[in-house]
Amino acid sequence: MSKSRRDADSCPAIKNILILDSEGKRVAVKYYSDEWPTNSSRLAFEKSLFTKSLKSNARNEAEISMFDSNIVIYKFVQDLHFFVTGGDEENELILASVLQGLYDAIALLLRGVVDKREALENLDLIFLCIDEIVDQGMILEIDANVLAGKVAIQNMDVSAPLSEQTISQALASAREHLTRTLLK
Repeated sequence: MSKSRRDADSCPAIKNILILDSEGKRVAVKYYSDEWPTNSSRLAFEKSLFTKSLKSNARNEAEISMFDSNIVIYKFVQDLHFFVTGGDEENELILASVLQGLYDAIALLLRGVVDKREALENLDLIFLCIDEIVDQGMILEIDANVLAGKVAIQNMDVSAPLSEQTISQALASAREHLTRTLLK
């Protein structure tokens, strides 16, 4: 086995990050594993995970659970349910750090109002935040202040290439370009 393969095997991996509402419906989800290849298998996983976690009291602190040979760390805040899933060999503390970093960064970005309405209105920021935390299952960053700073910078930089802009930024750029073209 090559050295780089061993290093990749020892690196903690995230299988998915889920943010569901109080009814178990998707708010923001990102999958990094082929374990759930279809949308229907993902929805079934989310529904069964949500149903199982409802019996816990994960409002004050994150809970750890084994579910379908996966370690799931979850936390409920207002009407949102945050989940981070890793394989059964992953370190629970690292997964919990990812969950806490995600929640803290979102709380910073949403100015302390972490609920479904605010999350849906700022979905672009939440997805940017998730992308800054994990890339293809590999953990990149868990410090909430660093994450919120990176997302805020990306959100403000309208001169960035279209491939690096959020949908709302790209639409604003296109609108501005169209206006300039029409006024000529």
